[in-house]
Amino acid sequence: MIQSVKDDGRGPSGPPDLFELIKKLTGGGRGPSRGKLGGGFIGVLLVILLVWGAMTSFYTVQPEQRAVVKRFGSVKGITDPGLHFKIPFGIDQIQLVATERVLKQEFGFRTRGTRQGESSTYSAAEFEDESLMLTGDLNMIDVEWVVQYRIEDPIKFLYQMREPTRTLRDISESVMRRIVGNMLGSEVLTIGRVEIQQKAGDEIQEILNQYDAGIRISTVEMQDVVPPPAVQPAFNEVNEARQERERMINEAQKRVNQEIPNAEGAALRTVAEAEGYATERVNRADGESTRFSAVLREYQQAPTVTRSRLYLETLNEILPNIGQILVVQDGQVGPLPLIDVNRKTIGGDK
Repeated sequence: MIQSVKDDGRGPSGPPDLFELIKKLTGGGRGPSRGKLGGGFIGVLLVILLVWGAMTSFYTVQPEQRAVVKRFGSVKGITDPGLHFKIPFGIDQIQLVATERVLKQEFGFRTRGTRQGESSTYSAAEFEDESLMLTGDLNMIDVEWVVQYRIEDPIKFLYQMREPTRTLRDISESVMRRIVGNMLGSEVLTIGRVEIQQKAGDEIQEILNQYDAGIRISTVEMQDVVPPPAVQPAFNEVNEARQERERMINEAQKRVNQEIPNAEGAALRTVAEAEGYATERVNRADGESTRFSAVLREYQQAPTVTRSRLYLETLNEILPNIGQILVVQDGQVGPLPLIDVNRKTIGGDK
């Protein structure tokens, strides 16, 4: 019992007796004033109960949410967005779950809260325990990625496992480390990003389905993929050497692509020219043999006429190409006066 503390009969010096105060409020004492006070307290208590019941009888579910209704700890169902009634006084309890909102888990970095219309800012802290990974060629690499997901089944998300969000992070990190560990560092940095994202999303979703977690993976997006700062200079040198090697290979391949077609074209041209020359020679030989056979037949029929015709045809072909001809006989005039005869005749014709 809590009693007041008295000091030498000089009156109370501490708080009054609680039981006495309760008796006064409930009308436990004597007299009509005490009865009125007790009745007023009961009325106030009833009003408080009515207000409490009215306030706890309705609840509102937002458009991006679903509400899980529990009655004495047992799940009774899921309600859609809108205004709903429930049994008051804490008998029905409501748990709101954002099922229509795309949630995300960040690995290797953290986004600070930003105001609407402002660009995102990131925490300066380093999360190397999440981002540092070992690739298949035993290189260290710093991988940052984001897992976006939606809550597909609120009841499973709340009650199927103890910490669904933590489980999702552990699964995502395990899957990403295994995939990166089976690839070369150069592939992770360059051409392997799309493949990694696709494989990671599929494998994470498969594991969550086995756990029946009620989570649906939307996307897995890789952000910055860089070597650790401690090995950044050496990694840059290796990349430069690889790029130089690729450049030289590309130049050699370009030269090969140029020279081989040129050589093949020259070979084809030479073969075509040889085939053309062979065809020409064969056709010419055939023509000459045919012409000789025809002349032979004519000669056999008329030898004298044929010889004369051949002689005249030969002179007709040769004489125009000889130029001026001088015929000198013994006892005749010298050739000097006759040298310009042909020229004068040609000039007169002109």
